[in-house]
Amino acid sequence: MALSSLFRPVEFADIPGWYRDRMAAAFEAFQRSARHALVKPYKTGSLGVEAGAFIPAYEAAVASERLDYHASTAFFERWFVPCSLRPENADRGFVTGFYEPEATASPTRTAHFRHPIYSRPPDLIDLDESNRPPELDPYLAFGRSVGGKVAEYHDRRAIEEGALAGRGLEIAWLEDAVDVFFIHVQGAARLKMPGGVKRITYAAKSGQRFTGPGGVLADIGELRREDITMQSIRQWFRDHPGRIDEILWRNRSFIFFREADVADPRLGPVAAAKVPLTSGRSIAVDRLLHTFGTPLFIHAPALAAFGEAPFRRLMIAQDTGSAIVGPARGDLFAGSGDEAGEIAGVVRSDADFFALIPKALTGSSA
Repeated sequence: MALSSLFRPVEFADIPGWYRDRMAAAFEAFQRSARHALVKPYKTGSLGVEAGAFIPAYEAAVASERLDYHASTAFFERWFVPCSLRPENADRGFVTGFYEPEATASPTRTAHFRHPIYSRPPDLIDLDESNRPPELDPYLAFGRSVGGKVAEYHDRRAIEEGALAGRGLEIAWLEDAVDVFFIHVQGAARLKMPGGVKRITYAAKSGQRFTGPGGVLADIGELRREDITMQSIRQWFRDHPGRIDEILWRNRSFIFFREADVADPRLGPVAAAKVPLTSGRSIAVDRLLHTFGTPLFIHAPALAAFGEAPFRRLMIAQDTGSAIVGPARGDLFAGSGDEAGEIAGVVRSDADFFALIPKALTGSSA
C-alpha cells in the first residue's frame, strides 16, 4: 500500500514547538503500544502507514530504559520523518477532547439508582460483508440474531424503554440518565461502588449512527453552535429535565460495556489500541485511515484548556471514536475524573497535524 500523498515531509525544526515539548510521557505511551504491537500487530490504515514499518522503532523502544525528555526527543528524531497532514479541503485539522468519567453507582437498582449500564447482550452479533443482509444499512457493524436471521439491533429508545430488561445484563445502576449518556460518549468510566472502584470500558455498540445532543440542540435553536460544550449541554439538561429523553433518543446508537481492571490508577482505560491511555499524550483518530501507534504532533494555537497556550504536544494514536472522521481529526485524552472532564468538555480547536512516519516508508535511512 502506497503512502498517502496527504503526507508532506517537513523538518523537525518546522514543527511549531517541537523543541519545547518535554515528550518523555509521549515516549512512555509509545513504548506501551510497542509492547503490544510486537506481539499482536496493529492493522494498517488506508493512509498507507504500514504497521510493519514500525517494528525497528518498536524494538528500540522496548529495549530502552526510561528516557528523559532530551533522550525522548532524540528517539523520535532517530526513527521517524515528520510530515504535515492536512484535510483535503481545509488548511487545518480539528481537535476535541475526551476523558474517563467517574460516577457513583450501585450494584443493584434502588429508588435513586435507576439507570443501568449494560454489558454486551448475547444476541448482538458482529456484521461484515460476509453476513450482513443486503437490506440492512451497510454502515451497521452490529446486528441482532432473531430466529436464524439478522436484523438491526434495538436502538437507544427501545433499550431505554425496556428491550433488554430482565436479562441480567446490568453491570451497575446510576442516578442520572445524562451521566449514563456521557459515559456512553466517552466509552469508559470509573464507577465508585460499595467496596471500591469498578472500571468499565467499551465492549460493543448497537451499531446505529451517532447523533450528538449538541448538534440537535443547535439545530432546534436551543443553543448557539459556537457555544456548544459538554458543560453547556449538561446545563441545558439540568434546566430542561423533562426533555432529556426527547433529545437523547435522537441518538439511536447505544453502547455496551465490560468490566476492566484498574491496574494503574495513573493511567486511563485500555482503549481501541489495547493499551492504557495516557493523559495528555493519547489521541483518538479515525482508525480506518490511521495506524494505531503512530506519533502525531498537534499544534493548536488557540487551545489553552490543558494549561498551556498554544497547545503543542506529541501524542500517540491509541483510540478511535465514531465522531472522529478524517485524516486531520483527533480527540485528545484529558485523563480521568471531574477535573479532566472540565478540560475535555471545552476542547474544540483548529489544529495543525504532523505525523511521524517510519523512515523506511519515506526512503530515509534509519
